[in-house]
Amino acid sequence: MSKLSVKIGRLKLRNPIMLAAGILSNGPLLKQAALAGAGAVVTKSLTVEKREGSNTPAVIGVRGGFLNNIGIANPGYVDFLSYDLPIAKEGGVPVIVSVAGFSENEFVKICGAADDCGADAVELNLSCPNVKRGGLEFGREPEVVKRIVRRVKDNVTIPVFVKLGLTDRLVEVGESAQKAGADGVVAINTITGMAIDVHTRSPILSEIYGGLSGPAIHPIALRCVHQLHKRLSIPIVGCGGVETWEDAVEFILAGATAVQVGSAIAVKGLSIFREICRGIEKYLENLGLKNISAIEKLRV
Repeated sequence: MSKLSVKIGRLKLRNPIMLAAGILSNGPLLKQAALAGAGAVVTKSLTVEKREGSNTPAVIGVRGGFLNNIGIANPGYVDFLSYDLPIAKEGGVPVIVSVAGFSENEFVKICGAADDCGADAVELNLSCPNVKRGGLEFGREPEVVKRIVRRVKDNVTIPVFVKLGLTDRLVEVGESAQKAGADGVVAINTITGMAIDVHTRSPILSEIYGGLSGPAIHPIALRCVHQLHKRLSIPIVGCGGVETWEDAVEFILAGATAVQVGSAIAVKGLSIFREICRGIEKYLENLGLKNISAIEKLRV
């Protein structure tokens, strides 16, 4: 699949279809995704301490996708990096560690450890609440994002990607990440939503609100990637509602270098990686294009 190979900063991917963060929880599953054809895999978000996560129900199906509030369930960064990361790397593709800190120091600490343990890159999940700012998400404040990225960059040798949430300052936050030295941005994270059981007249999710993912958010994510591409020079990874090769190509035409697949795995399984790659290869063939980078000349 050399015609599909791409570079995201210093990372070389055999194809642009990545596993999104939060989907597969451990090393063996990440390895399976790699062997199934993913161009790179992103881990669940890791925190300093082990987290059990939210009570059930934490994930539900809704029209157009899923609502989830997992509560960043994970074994803690020490255990994951010690036991799961080496297994994930056996898949032979870049393993990107998603990092969720509740303070700036925690981001620096976990990213440094990920670098030391052999991660190929880190992805900063800035949707976590900043305990020093009354719970305000890190990713909503451009200056805070700039400071975190700079501190992480000063402490690691591997690429640093920033996952952006949907805010009215999305482009401004992306620009701040770029100015601080980020190697790329991922857009977008899930969008906060809610579901109510009309019979019990109560929220369905145990934590009331959850992140909406799936096809319902694809047009929004596409718009965000397009807006970011107009202002940024660093690579953009599109994320949100990718289920088909057409969805992936849309992101690339909008300005993305690669895309991440998440919720669709629950519907189509791991075969989706090769399915999307085959579709893109056929698309290139039909247009007479030699490789995927040629699509960049056709961007909207």
